Amino acid sequence: MPRPSPFQSLALPALGIATAFSAALLALGLAGDPAFRPTAIPAGALGLVICAVGLALARLLGARTPPDPSRQLADLADAVRAMGEQAALSDDARRVLNRSRERALLRDAIEQDIHDQDWDAAIILVNELANRFGYRADAEEFRQRIEQARFDTVQQRVREAAAAVDALIVQRRWDQAHAEAARAARLFPDSSVVLGLRARIDHARALYKADLELRFRDAAANDRVDDAMARLKELDAYLSEAEAAPFRETAREVIAKARDALGARFKAALHDRQWAAAADLGQRIIDDFPNSRMADEVRPLIEGLRSRAAAPSR
Repeated sequence: MPRPSPFQSLALPALGIATAFSAALLALGLAGDPAFRPTAIPAGALGLVICAVGLALARLLGARTPPDPSRQLADLADAVRAMGEQAALSDDARRVLNRSRERALLRDAIEQDIHDQDWDAAIILVNELANRFGYRADAEEFRQRIEQARFDTVQQRVREAAAAVDALIVQRRWDQAHAEAARAARLFPDSSVVLGLRARIDHARALYKADLELRFRDAAANDRVDDAMARLKELDAYLSEAEAAPFRETAREVIAKARDALGARFKAALHDRQWAAAADLGQRIIDDFPNSRMADEVRPLIEGLRSRAAAPSR
């Protein structure tokens, strides 16, 4: 293979760069912002034609064996004529010549937008495909695909949001559940499922509150003091001042029984010299009934009980 002449070594790389730039400019005009198209498409097409002419000239002028001068002039005249014809074409005429390539570029761009879930950008290109280039069948097919993909994606996200709210309901984290429902409502304001999430949370909370009330009353009526105290502590977070009124008398009785039972267990542990158990029970008295006289009596004893519990047994 003959080596390129010095002229070709200089000209060919420059023409390659110019060709790449012109192709990029044409692609930008076809698939980019519509505002650039009236300038970018003609400039890119003209640049490609000029590069083609320049490449032909470089090959002719850089050849080691000079070609027939008449043939050289004829080829140059043909290239210049082609360049002139291309430059003289209107935008519409150039679009007709390049419609297959433009169609392929648009379809590729729409496919990418669908893949990226950029639905609005995809619809803009679909409208371009239909209105500017006349491929209405292609555009309608894309519209159906975009709408179905958008619907499926939104439904999946709605299901995920509802599942997240349900998980918080199971954990009885009502405030977090309401926050998640509010976030979903901002993202999917037209979804009936999302609009029903707040009602679902309130209904679940009301059911759990009613169940707590029943379990508290049942435990109190059957002298299951520890169970009644546990339910009472939990119920306190659900009742307003007015709602708590019917429970006050029962609550006082349960609290008194729980305090007396805990005091009896504390005294029994002291009597049996079970210092560790006595220290734990004394701390529970202080924590659960901090304002009681029993708590005042236990506080000075706690440190001594803990020291005895920690001392090695003999």
